[in-house]
Amino acid sequence: MKLVYAIVNNDDTYAVNKGLLKSGIRATKLSSTGGFLMSGNTTFLICCADEQVDLVIDVCKQYSKKRKQFVPSSTVLGPEGGASYPVEVSIGGATIFVTDIERFEKV
Repeated sequence: MKLVYAIVNNDDTYAVNKGLLKSGIRATKLSSTGGFLMSGNTTFLICCADEQVDLVIDVCKQYSKKRKQFVPSSTVLGPEGGASYPVEVSIGGATIFVTDIERFEKV
């Protein structure tokens, strides 16, 4: 058994959730916040068989899209960065961790 942590941007949460359900994969959703831009994310906790890990990752890739966003430079450089001007950063996509599960019970 594996535990997959999939962290996706809130803009992609609905699509990823629908994609997982369509593939027969159940997940627990947690609200989370990114440390860099302090923006909203959703962390999916997915316990699955070893052979389903690639399917989970493929669904996350398919439904979480990378995109560009302009943010104030103070967000990227910190308050000591000088004058604030917009900086383009890449957001979205998914950050995925896969760990072994020693025991899993659904009671």
